[in-house]
Amino acid sequence: MSSGGKGKAAMKRDKKDEEASGNIYANLDKTSVLQEARAFNETPINARKCSLILTKLLYIISQGEQIGRTEATEAFFAVTKLWQSKDANLRRLVYIVVKDLSTISDDVIIVTSSLTKDMTGREDIYRPAAIRALCRITDTGMLQTIERYMKQAIVDRNGAVASAALVSSTHLMKKSAEVVRRWANEVQESVSSDNHMVQYHALGLLYHIRVNDRLAVNKLVQKFSKNSLKSPYAICYLIRIAARLLEEDDQADSAIFTFIESCLRHKSEMVVYEAASAIVSLPNITASELSPAITVLQLFCSSPKAALRFAAVRTLNKVSIKHPNSVMSCNVDLEKLISDSNRSIATLAITTLLKTGRECTVEKLMTQISGFVNEISDEFKIVVVDAIRSLCGRYPKKHTVMLPFLAKMLRNDGSYDYKKAIVDTVIAIIEENPEAKGTGLAYLCEFIEDCEHETLSTRVLHLLGREAPRTNNPSSYIRYIYNRVILEKSKVRAAAVTALAKFGAQCVDLRESIKVLLKRCLLDSDDEVRDRATFYLNMLTTAPPTVISNFLLDGLQVSPSGLERAVLEYLRGNSFASPFDLKVVPVTSQPLSQPQKRVPTIDEALEAPKPAKKEPYAEKLAAIPDFAALGPLFKSSPRTALTESVAEYTVHLIKHTFANSVVLEFDCKNTLNDQLLLDVSIEVEDPEQEWTPRLSIPIQKLPYGEAQSSYIVLDFPDSGSISGTLAATLKFKVMDVDPTTGEPDSEDTYDDTYVLEEVDIAVSDSVQGFSKTSFNPAWDALTDETEREETFQLSSVSSIPEAVKKISEILGLAPCERSDRVPEGKTQHTTFLSGIFRGGFEVLAKATVAIDPHDNSINMNILIRSAEQVVVDLVVSAIV
Repeated sequence: MSSGGKGKAAMKRDKKDEEASGNIYANLDKTSVLQEARAFNETPINARKCSLILTKLLYIISQGEQIGRTEATEAFFAVTKLWQSKDANLRRLVYIVVKDLSTISDDVIIVTSSLTKDMTGREDIYRPAAIRALCRITDTGMLQTIERYMKQAIVDRNGAVASAALVSSTHLMKKSAEVVRRWANEVQESVSSDNHMVQYHALGLLYHIRVNDRLAVNKLVQKFSKNSLKSPYAICYLIRIAARLLEEDDQADSAIFTFIESCLRHKSEMVVYEAASAIVSLPNITASELSPAITVLQLFCSSPKAALRFAAVRTLNKVSIKHPNSVMSCNVDLEKLISDSNRSIATLAITTLLKTGRECTVEKLMTQISGFVNEISDEFKIVVVDAIRSLCGRYPKKHTVMLPFLAKMLRNDGSYDYKKAIVDTVIAIIEENPEAKGTGLAYLCEFIEDCEHETLSTRVLHLLGREAPRTNNPSSYIRYIYNRVILEKSKVRAAAVTALAKFGAQCVDLRESIKVLLKRCLLDSDDEVRDRATFYLNMLTTAPPTVISNFLLDGLQVSPSGLERAVLEYLRGNSFASPFDLKVVPVTSQPLSQPQKRVPTIDEALEAPKPAKKEPYAEKLAAIPDFAALGPLFKSSPRTALTESVAEYTVHLIKHTFANSVVLEFDCKNTLNDQLLLDVSIEVEDPEQEWTPRLSIPIQKLPYGEAQSSYIVLDFPDSGSISGTLAATLKFKVMDVDPTTGEPDSEDTYDDTYVLEEVDIAVSDSVQGFSKTSFNPAWDALTDETEREETFQLSSVSSIPEAVKKISEILGLAPCERSDRVPEGKTQHTTFLSGIFRGGFEVLAKATVAIDPHDNSINMNILIRSAEQVVVDLVVSAIV
C-alpha cells in the first residue's frame, strides 16, 4: 500500500474512533480539571495541552457545574499566566475563560491592563475578544478609565472590533447607562458604516440609548427611514422599532406605517418578510392596510426555499385567527402546500385552510389531513387539533365530521399533551354545541375505557357527572363510570364515585340504583373512595333537595386566599361563641374545581383583557392600617381609565367594595420629566349629596415615570342607595425639576388641578357574579314571595346575544349552565343568571329576550329572586 493510501486509512480510523467515542467531555470531573489547570504554570507553555484544559474548564462551567469562589480564583490567576503565549487560538480561549470566571472569582480587575493593551494593540485578531472580556469584568467605577478606548473602538475601521465594542456597550447599558449615553455621537457615526453588522449593532445601541425618550425614538425612525440603511439586519431592526411605536400609540405618524409598507418592496427577502410580519401583527389594522402584506406572504408560499414557505404559512396561520377573510385569497396557494415534502409546512397549510375554508370544503380537508397526520410530530398534531376546534366554532353542524376524526386520533398512540388537546377540543365542542353532546360523550366514554392518564380520566368523569344526567338517556353512561370504580387506581375511583353521586342528585328515577352502587364502594381499599361513598350515600338518603344541590352539584365558589385569610382572622380573634360565617369569604366567578382551559400552543389567539383578581388587591389593601376596620374585601372592579392615555397625568380607577364601604383606588402616573408632583390627591363630589368621602389618603411625592395610588373611602349612604355618579378632580402641587437628573430647580411649588372623567358607582359593584352548576334546584329553593318581574324594551342593543351580555354586565350577575350562548337563528332565548349581593345574599334571575316580529325591537322579561326583598329591589334598580 502506498504512503498516501496509508494516510487516508489512518484518517478514516481516527474519524471512526471519534464518532464511536461520542462526547469526549461527557464524564469530566471538576476536581480533575482544576488540578490539570496547574499545567498553566509550566514553562515553556504547551499551547495544545493548555487549549484542551481550557476547553474542559469551559465545558464544566457551561454545564452548570458549581465551582467555589476560592477554586475559581486560583484557576483565574493560573489562566492569566497564559498571556505569555503568542498562540492565537490559546489567547482567544483565554479571553472566553476570563469572561466566564469573572463572575465567580475575586480580584479579576488585575487583568484590566493586559486586556486594555490587547484592545488597543495592533493584532486585530485579539482586539474584539479583548473588548468583550474587558467590558464584562469592568465595574461602574472603572468604566470611565476605558471610556476613551471604547469610543475609539466604536468607530474603528475593523468591523469585528466595532461590532464587539457596540455589543459590549449594549450590555454595559444595564450597569452604567449614563456613561454609555455619552457615546451617542460615536454610535451615530457607526450607523453610517458600510459594514452590515456594525450598522445593525450601532442602530440597536442607539435605540437603547434613546428608548426612554419617545420623541427621540420617533426622530430616529423618521431619520433612518428616509436615509436608506444598507444593512438588511439594521432595516429589520428599524421595522421592529417602528412597529412598536405604532402598537404603543394609535395616533402615531402615518409616515411610520408608510415606511414599513415600503419595505415590502425591498430587494432582501428577510426585510420583506419582517415588514409583512410587522404589518399583520399590528392591532386595529384595516383590511386595505393588510392586503399588501398578505400578497407578499402569498408569493412566499410558492418560493423554492423551504424556510420562506414555512415562515409565510406560519404567519398566515396566525393572521387567519383574527382576519380569516383576508387570508382566503391565499387558499389556492395553501392547497398546493398540502402536498409539500416538508410536513411542518403541510400541517400549517392545512390548519390555515381549516380556519379560512368554506363549510363545503371541510370534508375534503379532513380527508387530506387523515392521509398524513400519522407522519407528523405530536406538536403539529396539536396544531391540527386546535384548528379543528376553531373550525367547529365557525361551523357547528360539521361536528358529525370532526368528532369521528378526533375519536380516531384518540385511539392512536401519543403523548399526554397530544391526548389532552384532543380531550379539551371534544369537551369544547360538547359545551358549545348541544347537538354534539351525545356523540361527544360516547367517544369520551370509549376513551376512558383504555386511558393511561389519570388526569384525563378524572377530567372526563367530572364532565360526565355534570353533563350526562341532562341527556335523553343518562342511564347508558353509568356502566362506563362504574367500570372505573372496579378497574382503575384510587384517584380515578374517587372521581367515579363523585360522578355517580351527581347522577343520583339530578336523576331522581335513577337514585335507588345509584345508592346500590355507592354501597358497594363502601368496601373499597382506599380511604378517600370509602369516605366519598359514605358521604354521598348519606346525602342521597336523608338530605332535602336544597342541601343535595348545594353540596353535590354546586362547587365551593370562594377565593382560596380569601378563605385562608378569613379563617386565620377567625382563629386569631379567639372568639368561638359564634360559628365561622362563610358569607364573609369573597366569592369567585367559577368553582374551585373548574378546570383551566388550555391555550393553543402555536397559533395563539390574541389575548383578551384579563379580569381583575381580588387576591392581589386584598393583600395590598390589608397592608394599609386605615382599612383594617373595613372587613374582608367583597369585590374589585376592572381597571378603568379616567384620562386619555397621552395626557400629561394618567389616572386609572379601581373600585373595591366592602360590606359597608367603597374604596376608590386611583392609580396616578406623572408623564412629565420636568415636574415633580407633591401632595397628590383626588377630590370627588356628588351632585346628589348622598356620597361623602370619609377618608382620603394622598400621594406624598410622585416623580416622573412612577405610578402610585391615592385612596378615598366612601360609606354607603343611609338612604339605601348603592349607585351614583361623582365628579372627580386631580389636585397636586408642582415642583420644577431637571429633566435629566430629576433634581429640583428650586424649592418653589405652585398648586394645579386636572379634571378627570366622572366616577360611576353602579349596582354591579355590589354584586359578585358566579356561575352555578345547577340552576333550577337553587331557583326552586327561593320562594316566589320575594320575586320581582319587570318587562322593558332594550333600545341600545340590536341582537339577542348582545342583550344577554348587556344585562349580565348591568346586574353584575354571571350566566349559568352556558345559557348565555344563543343558538343561531333563534328569536327568543332565556338566560339563567346568578350572583352574590354584598353581605352574602344569593341573587338569581331568569331573563327572557325576544325579538318583536313587527319592528325587530329587542324586548326583555326578567324575574329576580333572593332571600331578602330589599336585595331584589336594589338589583332591579339597575335596570328600571
